[in-house]
Amino acid sequence: MLDGQQRITSIGRFVTGKFSVIDENGYMQNFNSLTPENRTKILDSNLLVYHCKGTESEIKEWFKTINIAGVPLNEQELLNAIYSGQFVTLAREVFSNSQNSNIQKWSFYIKGAANRQDYLSTALSWVAAAKGQTKEEYMSAHRHDDKIDELKTYFSTVIDWVSGVFFDVEKEMQGLEWGRLYEKYGKQPYDSAKVSESVRRLYGDAYIKRRSGIFEYVLGGEVDTKLLEVRVFDEPTKKSVYHRQTETAKAAGTSNCPLCAVGHDANKAKIWELKEMDADHVTAWSKGGTTSADNCQMLCKTHNQSKGNK
Repeated sequence: MLDGQQRITSIGRFVTGKFSVIDENGYMQNFNSLTPENRTKILDSNLLVYHCKGTESEIKEWFKTINIAGVPLNEQELLNAIYSGQFVTLAREVFSNSQNSNIQKWSFYIKGAANRQDYLSTALSWVAAAKGQTKEEYMSAHRHDDKIDELKTYFSTVIDWVSGVFFDVEKEMQGLEWGRLYEKYGKQPYDSAKVSESVRRLYGDAYIKRRSGIFEYVLGGEVDTKLLEVRVFDEPTKKSVYHRQTETAKAAGTSNCPLCAVGHDANKAKIWELKEMDADHVTAWSKGGTTSADNCQMLCKTHNQSKGNK
């Protein structure tokens, strides 16, 4: 089902021989192969067209209303309608064309479908963010441009950078904020072979819960473990280690927080309650430590927060 500008454009493309249709007998027919009578009938048909003027917010509401049935317009489709013009037309020819030979490569890194404007939305988001703008601001500023060189070049640069740094393609790469990552890490040199080795090692680590964070983790020098959501100690392990430490500490007359016990303040002999402590890796996960009882220690919250990844 076609609507509005898409309908008018499709009729124009058909009468100029851009595509064929199936006739009532099941045969493919382009406009020139139709009978003279049918060609005339099409050319002499009247189209009812409403040409409306309004603010951008009003136009957006109109499109929401007229598309209330069927598949709703998404955000980018609404923006295409609001900022319609040569720029959007040219951008859609590249990023919304499912026949574009680059779509398969792009699909490794972008989530969604070309015909629902997801690729165009991503390209616009990346270049707009790089210029400190929103998509709306960027589309408004370039609405009447007759070229999309900046949009295409920036998008290609990001995609080429990603594919150059990461040899292996993983499903979790799809939909990541590659534009933001390019702006943050794009000027840093990387050894792609070493990057690939790191990614494979991390993919084989059963303690990592969030694989999509592996790529930014590697780009950042494998420092920010919060990106990975490394599996934490479960409650039975925490309770078991807490009781073991507490019994030993009471017998020795020291604190059940190992770091308080070697200190010189008032907490040197303090026995903390379980709720006042956090589980910590004795050997940090990033340095090869496992999330197991043998590598668990209970620290008071203050010392655990200050310990970090040391």
